[in-house]
Amino acid sequence: MANIINGKLVAQQVKENVRNEVEQLKNSGVDICLAVVLVGNDPASKVYVRNKKLACEKVGIISKEILFDENISQIELVSAIKDLNNNNKINGILVQLPLPKHLDEKEIIRSIDPMKDVDAFHPVNVGKIMIGEYDFLPCTPAGIVDLIDSTGIDICGKNCVVVGRSNIVGKPMTMLLLNRHGTVTVCHSKTNNLIDFTKNADILVAAVGIPNFITADMVKPDAVVIDVGINRMQDGSLCGDVDFSNVEKVAGYITPVPGGVGPMTIAKLMENTLRAAKKQNSI
Repeated sequence: MANIINGKLVAQQVKENVRNEVEQLKNSGVDICLAVVLVGNDPASKVYVRNKKLACEKVGIISKEILFDENISQIELVSAIKDLNNNNKINGILVQLPLPKHLDEKEIIRSIDPMKDVDAFHPVNVGKIMIGEYDFLPCTPAGIVDLIDSTGIDICGKNCVVVGRSNIVGKPMTMLLLNRHGTVTVCHSKTNNLIDFTKNADILVAAVGIPNFITADMVKPDAVVIDVGINRMQDGSLCGDVDFSNVEKVAGYITPVPGGVGPMTIAKLMENTLRAAKKQNSI
């Protein structure tokens, strides 16, 4: 049976480190503030924003929610973000996605000052990750690296397979593994004979958004299996991209859903916000 990677525990350690540093900065007169922009009334987005606010409170970061009507125009939203860019009391800016369909997400992300882009979605920050000279790392992939590290297994030299090529997880995950000297294969919906790749993975990251997509026969014995998926089933339960109950019998380490990758995303957001404040204050 696989060892369960406790994302809640690892995330708590990250947040505790952030809290300690935030307290030190406060004692030296530096307050840290994260601005979270929410457009519309999407219930899931409201939950995510509330969770981020709670995390900020726990680590001592000021959270500023900025709410806009779902009919806000592109010009108005970009102007509001530019105001946040110019506000010296705001250290980090996060625009909660997805946005209403009439808004251009790419343009909105590009309007954020790269040095306040704590999601690391801006093209400047993405490019810096490509060359390994980054200011911020995207929260979910960075959290996954922490989870892998928590197992004590060295990424260097390992066969790593990432299933999924999204801009938010799959692509940046590939770069972070490469930066740690993993040998990385990226698979996706057009990959032929997927099992031929996953079966040889020492580290397997599943980020496809399909319930129970990764089955036990696709996993190498004793592999580290990271499940990024979070899918709501008809009965209301949550399910990952990995067939947990069966893959658990094969893998060496595995993340649960929930309680695996999810807690790490917000923890790393707190870390990025702290990092932004330190850079802006030349600390």
